[in-house]
Amino acid sequence: MHVWLNPLKAWFWLTVIAVGLVIGVPAWYGYQTFKTGFSAKAEPHALEVWAARQVRHLAIPLEQRNKANPVPLSPAVLAEGRAHFADHCATCHANDGSGRTPIGKNVYPKAPDLRQPDTQKMSDGELFFVIHNGIRFTGMPAWGSGDPEKDLDSWRLVHFIRHLPQLTPDELDEMESLNPKTKKEREQEAAFERFLQGEGPEPPPATEHHH
Repeated sequence: MHVWLNPLKAWFWLTVIAVGLVIGVPAWYGYQTFKTGFSAKAEPHALEVWAARQVRHLAIPLEQRNKANPVPLSPAVLAEGRAHFADHCATCHANDGSGRTPIGKNVYPKAPDLRQPDTQKMSDGELFFVIHNGIRFTGMPAWGSGDPEKDLDSWRLVHFIRHLPQLTPDELDEMESLNPKTKKEREQEAAFERFLQGEGPEPPPATEHHH
């Protein structure tokens, strides 16, 4: 014997659930924020992470999500992506994509480990969209400018992000030399060059450069 729920009752309970989600989730989030304040040091709750990823996925137009990388993969393209990543992205994401940098560990949400499945399972189109457009209310800026169809640099970065789990020690060493340098480090390099040319005293020891 089947017991069928009265349509009016069904709509009633669906409305109750919907209202509960609309009111309850923001209230819960507000309570969590009240407990921790607006500190960027807080770790996002698992529910917040899940919701943010769902919103990010839905915010990317289907046509963009399904877009194939128009740049053919080659060693030269990978080298360009590697150099671009070292110069533009490693400050937050680290050369190896781990996110373990002073900035990456202290933004909210934390910079993700780009080697992990949460990033690697994204489609090429999704990765490109995030690089080109950025993500609101996070530390991820929009790197693309102008017509997305002409933004081949971001597509090259997609290839490099795919390569991150297989990054070699030699590639990491190369990236270290391409990372942006501080004013102090540039001055030390200039002093060392003058010393080699016999134009100045021996420079002080160079400080280690971290990313």
